[in-house]
Amino acid sequence: MKRFKNIIFIFDPTIDQQVAVEHAKSLARENIAHITIFSVVKAIPDNKDLISTVISPEELLSLAINAHQEKLDELVTEMKQLGINATAKIMTGTPFIEIIRQVLREKHDLVIITAEGKSGLKERLFGSTSMHLMRKCPCPVWVVKQAENTKYGRILAAVDVSVEAPDTKQELLNPLILQLASSMALRENSEFHIVQVWSLFGEVYMEVRGALSEKAIQNAGKELLHQYASKLKKLIASVGLNNIDVRKHLVKRDDTADAIIELVNNTHIELLVMGTVCRTGIPGFFIGNTAEKVLNEVTCSVLTVKPHDFVTPITLIEN
Repeated sequence: MKRFKNIIFIFDPTIDQQVAVEHAKSLARENIAHITIFSVVKAIPDNKDLISTVISPEELLSLAINAHQEKLDELVTEMKQLGINATAKIMTGTPFIEIIRQVLREKHDLVIITAEGKSGLKERLFGSTSMHLMRKCPCPVWVVKQAENTKYGRILAAVDVSVEAPDTKQELLNPLILQLASSMALRENSEFHIVQVWSLFGEVYMEVRGALSEKAIQNAGKELLHQYASKLKKLIASVGLNNIDVRKHLVKRDDTADAIIELVNNTHIELLVMGTVCRTGIPGFFIGNTAEKVLNEVTCSVLTVKPHDFVTPITLIEN
């Protein structure tokens, strides 16, 4: 986490942000980083029924901006008193678009945002803005769950060291995922878990059609598991994880997303670090199916990363 020197913290006065604020303060102080407290006031809709007889849309927008500015100034003052180099900025518009434009303009290297939901039984943890950022923001996005502990007890890094059809982008992401997750685990004194999901392609068809004997299928599975274990071991060694206890999970499952979600729930993971690379190459698809499903269902904080060559669909100039 030491790599982050130009952080942007997304301020939202409508939700409980205390945990995210504490994480932002701690990281900025440790890294001697600059932090921008950034807030987006949604544009007032052009609606004639909008109490325009009492106050104009322009005046209402001005009131909203002033209210945000007061809160921003308080937080900036609080951070400066801790020796943190902090500034504030307010924009109007669509939140995720203005946030990504700010990232592009100022070359921020980390976005910290509070999850909009509280992950109740009928409520998804990540709201529209968080999901858009995790899909389309070029830099890492750390989405912090509301009202949780300020220290993570268990952290999970989800990697993919595919041995059958290696994906270059994912292969490049794996070291970054481990570096960020392990450094977070060290600073938080957390349990550090790594998950690799694997499966024997076509196993069910082999069993049904009797193409191979049960023993042959078992041997093929053992050999493939050995290959995954060996490759994961090499990846861990390449990152230099010598000073931290690693709990490895090699999970055999056809559905990678289900395996990750189940592991998060069963081991009470509090922070998931994962890539959101899309393998399809289809224009308009900015996040893989696995990542999309995981992010829609997990109930813990998440730190997502993308390949260095990821190009966001958001531009500085409106099309």
